[in-house]
Amino acid sequence: MKPLFVDWKELRFGVEIEFVGGNPEDVELLPGWIMSLDERQIDDTGDESGSELKPPPIQWEDREQIHEMLTRLQATGAVANWNCGLHVHVGLDPWGQEVIPRFIEAALLYQETVRRLLNTSEDRLKFCPPVTREMYDRFISDPGRTVLCHKGRPQSHRCGINLAAWFDIGTVEIRYGNGSLNYNEVINTIEFCLRFVAAIGAGLQLSSDPHKMAIELGAPVSGFPQPKPAPKWYRERIWLEDALVPILAPLASNLVQDGEILYILPRPEGILVTIEDANGELCERLLHLPSTGWEVARQLPE
Repeated sequence: MKPLFVDWKELRFGVEIEFVGGNPEDVELLPGWIMSLDERQIDDTGDESGSELKPPPIQWEDREQIHEMLTRLQATGAVANWNCGLHVHVGLDPWGQEVIPRFIEAALLYQETVRRLLNTSEDRLKFCPPVTREMYDRFISDPGRTVLCHKGRPQSHRCGINLAAWFDIGTVEIRYGNGSLNYNEVINTIEFCLRFVAAIGAGLQLSSDPHKMAIELGAPVSGFPQPKPAPKWYRERIWLEDALVPILAPLASNLVQDGEILYILPRPEGILVTIEDANGELCERLLHLPSTGWEVARQLPE
């Protein structure tokens, strides 16, 4: 496919703004904006909180909408904590599916550079695993969404430069941004993503040095959301989950066809395992560990 130069300001984009606290149900939304109340985040106490705020597909000239919605959101007491991310979707319509191999190659070359420039929190890296050379090889021989996703835990399926999003909504999703409700930090992240996507679509070669790449793109070199360290209890929870997932994965797939473990939580009466099926539906199982092995205590109400 020949390179195609597109003005980055003309690209359509969206952004997923994750937050905790506040009163998301009470926020008055601009036309087309969505508050995904089922997309809760983890607050500092370990409870589910907040939501995810998203605009309709917009262009750079519409960015004042983001400023207005962030103002309304913060007025309710919402904040972005260590568990929140800032995911930018950029439309690939000017190029179409033919450009996907070029973007996979670009991800292999530059994903670490993008991660370093955006200073992704170590605690959020599980939400943005890397694109692999195997994905490129498999896509060339059998193009499709599934080859661009990781297997294992559902929250770890989508890469930091997520090209599977093309097959969902016609975009590439850049997931490396840390959470923020600060307008300047949000808009700096969006501007970098737009300029980066336009450069890759144009077939430009970029530096692998984060500072030099930003300068080459004409993008901000700083002013992105800073990483926030997760509390120790959360890290310990993730360490325990990571240790238990390989042990419980066969049981999860037997309990739910094509099921993958989303998360594992201790409960007074046992261990709660939440399993996601191939359609994204969740089911919960409460497990006991007797001396003879794992045992399903009961199925929780749907």
